[in-house]
Amino acid sequence: MTAALAPAAALDVAGWQARRRAHEQRVDAWLAPHLARRRTGEKHPVEDFLFTYYSHRPAQLRRWHPGAGVVLRDADPAEFGRDYRATAAGLTLDTDRVHARRAESIDWIRTLLAATAGRPAHLGCFGMHEWAMVYRQTQDEVRHNAWPLRLSPAATAAVVEERGVRCSHFDAYRFFTAPARPLNLLTPTREGQHALEQPGCLHANMDLYKHSYKLSPLVPSELVADCFELAREIRTLDMRASPYDLTALGYSPVRIETIEGRHEYVLAQRSFAERAAPLRSRLIAECDRLLAASDR
Repeated sequence: MTAALAPAAALDVAGWQARRRAHEQRVDAWLAPHLARRRTGEKHPVEDFLFTYYSHRPAQLRRWHPGAGVVLRDADPAEFGRDYRATAAGLTLDTDRVHARRAESIDWIRTLLAATAGRPAHLGCFGMHEWAMVYRQTQDEVRHNAWPLRLSPAATAAVVEERGVRCSHFDAYRFFTAPARPLNLLTPTREGQHALEQPGCLHANMDLYKHSYKLSPLVPSELVADCFELAREIRTLDMRASPYDLTALGYSPVRIETIEGRHEYVLAQRSFAERAAPLRSRLIAECDRLLAASDR
């Protein structure tokens, strides 16, 4: 049996409604174009990725939660769902109930985030994971085959073979083509994820969004949105540095097959690692708070 967190804050109705409204408006700016494309069947290889690859649905991202231990005065339980309970002070998340479902995930996420944060950032991969995903495939076979490759399949393969692949992230590696996997310096596995993840990896930093929503509603929705925003920007670099030609969509390529392009990539990769670090720390702190409550 877990112990409920002591209330961290009590928000009056004006305060929590303002926070909820601000969150919804922020998220709506990201959701509206995606939902419009979904209605017409249009696909976007950059902007739609976070909604198709990750399991968090648009409605879930939009829904606001204050986080564990926050009391909402004058709130209607029907607006917040079965994970909330009414108290004399106001409505609050039933932390015991949610924690019972998420205990294993909280521990797993905390361990992974702390291990990642404790390692130096490696910045020499140059985004070759996206190239390994199309290695030795024809234009028709590649994942985003509605969009042309910048180089011919043979020239794309030559870049992979010349540069090599240094990917430490299992969820990128598992999408490599079969002939590309032996070219990778490492052989990432799900079981070895905690031993390999490092804070310079674009996908490890993009996955902060996944970790944050797996902790929801125990963490504030603003934190989930912060992680989504970073992941969205990282995805843009990911695809600009990929072998796809997305200039028709307004994305100028980062030509990692050149010295100049690799320099541009490393600068952006370092910037994302620096921006991800405080988000990772915030998620670790949230996990620690939840785990400490369960030990009491």
